[in-house]
Amino acid sequence: MTDVPRAPLWIGLASLIPFVWGALTSANQSLALWAATTLGGRFVGPYIQLFYGAVILAFMSGILWGFATKVEGPRATTGYLLAAVPALWVFFMTGGGPVSAGFNLMFGFAGLLVLDFAFWRCGLAPDWWMKLRIPLTAIILICLGTAVFL
Repeated sequence: MTDVPRAPLWIGLASLIPFVWGALTSANQSLALWAATTLGGRFVGPYIQLFYGAVILAFMSGILWGFATKVEGPRATTGYLLAAVPALWVFFMTGGGPVSAGFNLMFGFAGLLVLDFAFWRCGLAPDWWMKLRIPLTAIILICLGTAVFL
């Protein structure tokens, strides 16, 4: 990750905090009780992960949309359509309770990684993009999996 510029690296790492916190409060009942009492139920376990994960998938749609602006014509149209997929996915697929929503977020983030790779492979994302996105996505999937499977 030494090729990743410092600002995106640190911001990307900081963006993991709600996912890690959700995993910790899913795995530790005492911490979950303290957090629910102190911070509120929305900031515990899968609930913080689901809400924040929905925000991040929508945000990443915007990032991909920005990448699509680097081309014109049919390639741009394809890029814009693909860029909308993560936001639409999260809108339609995160209802129905924390377990199914968590699974669907996991699928959404895995699919986002495929889109990241496609945009990167087409030269629309920065050269360092996948060096940042692969570890961030892996940590997100592990954290979401902790909340889903515990």
